[in-house]
Amino acid sequence: MQHFKTVLHDEAGTAALGASLARALAPGLVIHLHGDLGAGKTALTRALLHAAGHAGHVRSPTYTLAEPYKVVLGGEPVEVIHFDLYRMASPEEFLDAGFREYFNDRNICIVEWPEKAQAVLPPPDIRVFLDISPEQGRDVELQALSDQGSRCLDRLKFAPNL
Repeated sequence: MQHFKTVLHDEAGTAALGASLARALAPGLVIHLHGDLGAGKTALTRALLHAAGHAGHVRSPTYTLAEPYKVVLGGEPVEVIHFDLYRMASPEEFLDAGFREYFNDRNICIVEWPEKAQAVLPPPDIRVFLDISPEQGRDVELQALSDQGSRCLDRLKFAPNL
């Protein structure tokens, strides 16, 4: 399993990692974000979406569960769907909402709190773990779990601010 680890010392580091990820994305990717409240899952997604060309406000989909964004990657329009499953009471809510239809080879799906729908959620290509480190900022690990995830991490060009 291919993986990448780094330390993000501040919000600028989180924004830089989001921008680097945006440049490495490809349609069809599924990314699961793991971390406690305040670990930076939404901040990373916001930075990624802005770097991918979304000019508007990026809301946390805490209450809507999903927010779609249209961006252009490699000259092609792509929809990035940002899921936040924190408030979901059961995996059936995910199915009842019809969210599985978004998971295809044309869209990119980024899922916060995937453990809330683990039984029905399509498997990730990449898992991102964000942990708050009081001394350093945030510890981050990206794990590729598929060939497509490995190709994405191969394209990732990130040098943290040291």
